[in-house]
Amino acid sequence: MILPIYIYGQPVLRKVAKPITPDYPNLKELIQNMKETMYASDGIGIAAPQVGLDVRLIYIDVDVIAQSRPELKDIRMVLINPELEVDESSKTVTAEEGCLSLPGIHENVTRHDRIRLKWLDENWRPHDEVIEGYLARVVQHEYDHLEGHMFIDHVSAIRKQLNRGKLNNMVEGKVDCDYRVKTVRPQRRR
Repeated sequence: MILPIYIYGQPVLRKVAKPITPDYPNLKELIQNMKETMYASDGIGIAAPQVGLDVRLIYIDVDVIAQSRPELKDIRMVLINPELEVDESSKTVTAEEGCLSLPGIHENVTRHDRIRLKWLDENWRPHDEVIEGYLARVVQHEYDHLEGHMFIDHVSAIRKQLNRGKLNNMVEGKVDCDYRVKTVRPQRRR
């Protein structure tokens, strides 16, 4: 089932998400719904807060961009209760990011190129890996959602100010995108 994407201004996007326990109700169904929602929205990653749930769950599929980034071929990940450690000694890379919860906004964000990630997969198997490159960026972006942050928080004050009108419109429910959304105020097409 395709779920609505929660848009900037929704309180759940600013909450620190809670861990999931093995008895979390309908977890497999939720993971499937998040996948369908992400694909229907043309995303490459989605975190549970983006569908209105303050739990520590992420789905990533970067295989869809493997034509331009071959190192991402066949990479699909379910991350339950991930723990991320940034390798502060790694180089930083600035690249453009967008977000399903911030439609129409794309900004350059600087992130570290290497992280260590621990997580449980959908079968509750533990993983512990060093992740580098573009996948590290995607994981950091999605992980931010679990911590109540969004990529717009990483841009300069002037860039954020330049986007203030778009951000205010999102809060007001003035959103124009090709997927279902849930705004703070009832959605009004611009």
